[in-house]
Amino acid sequence: MAARENIEQWALAYLAADTFEQKLAPPPCPANFAPRWSADRSPRPGRGPEFRRSERGEKSTGKSQLLGEERRARLLHTFLHHELQAAELFAWALVAFPGAPLAMRQGFLKILHEEIRHMNLYADLLRARGFEPGAFEVRDWFWERVPSTRSEVEFAATLGIGFEGGNLDHASRFARRFVQAKDLEGGRVQAIVAREEVLHVKFALTWFRELSPELAAGHTLFEAFRRSLPPPLSPILMRGVPSDRELRKKAGFDDAFIDSLTAFDGDPMPS
Repeated sequence: MAARENIEQWALAYLAADTFEQKLAPPPCPANFAPRWSADRSPRPGRGPEFRRSERGEKSTGKSQLLGEERRARLLHTFLHHELQAAELFAWALVAFPGAPLAMRQGFLKILHEEIRHMNLYADLLRARGFEPGAFEVRDWFWERVPSTRSEVEFAATLGIGFEGGNLDHASRFARRFVQAKDLEGGRVQAIVAREEVLHVKFALTWFRELSPELAAGHTLFEAFRRSLPPPLSPILMRGVPSDRELRKKAGFDDAFIDSLTAFDGDPMPS
């Protein structure tokens, strides 16, 4: 990635980069946003030969995945790719929603860099165990869903409140499982990611409360969130079992939201 004149050009270059090395260590980002930028929701991430993509995801809920070093490495690689997609999607949001409030866009950029740091935590852990990024297949699961969002409000609902909110449930559970498997370093990294993702979810929730027309229309937080997911996405995809109520409350969710998310069974959208 060569140097770019503004943040949007840098974000496009980050998206286009097609090696793990470029994704893990991009050049410094410019300090300024472009004075004028036309919204563009079309960019998709570069995927060079290192990215061996699979049409099917690796199931990551079974405890058996933590039995054996290679299985744990495969799971860590999946987590690295989740963080990579999050970083890329925040870069995508910078060029897709130039009309979002400046403070929100600054937040997108800050979180993008934090996701890159999380990627490097996983990459360092993999390399210490003899595996390189690209050692296992990946699936662009989030890329198959998030770019259907049509506004910064839908983006905050889908990626921030939805998928990153769900990660609060998953990451803390896997942190415990790694420790139970005597993999203390794996558990430590998972705990760091879970703790720092709280602020990412809180950021999305704060802006959703500020900007959501569904909340302004009088809907509850859960219903406003549900209505802001682009079809056919469902809250069912955005929760872990069990819910990590403590982390979700730290992120700003109240009991009513957590209870509604936990109980949601896919009923048709109310009028």
